[in-house]
Amino acid sequence: MTEENLLEKEGEVAADFIEEFLDTADLDGDLEIEFRNDRVYLTVASEGDSNLGKVADPEVAQAIQEVTRLAVQNKTGEPSRLILDIGGSREAKTEQLRKLVERVVKKVNESEKPEHLKPMSSYDRKLVHDMVAEAGLVSESEGQGRDRHIVVSKP
Repeated sequence: MTEENLLEKEGEVAADFIEEFLDTADLDGDLEIEFRNDRVYLTVASEGDSNLGKVADPEVAQAIQEVTRLAVQNKTGEPSRLILDIGGSREAKTEQLRKLVERVVKKVNESEKPEHLKPMSSYDRKLVHDMVAEAGLVSESEGQGRDRHIVVSKP
């Protein structure tokens, strides 16, 4: 199976899983699938009055994303790097990370000592690395697996 076919299969399996989840949880939402940078981006949104907010919290959406990735891996036999956005959860998570980076940048600039952040997903680490660079500091990832985290320091 080609890389493109595998990505399409991943998107199809993930969409089916999320649709079934929404039906089971009696949640309203429309799905949109995009393929960018060798990843599947699945967005669940709704217009008007909706109960989708019940699962739009970034931490809840992250947990649903992980379960969806496992379901995809179970069906395809391949690990999934799916990115799931439920009711704007990605934007809310990005804003949380932006505030974290602002606090860390201020602390590093004041103390001139490196700061170790809590472990986070590879996607979130990439966002943080970009934000730290924009602030004029440097960052690097340390650790393995679930302990992988970012260290922010002066150049």
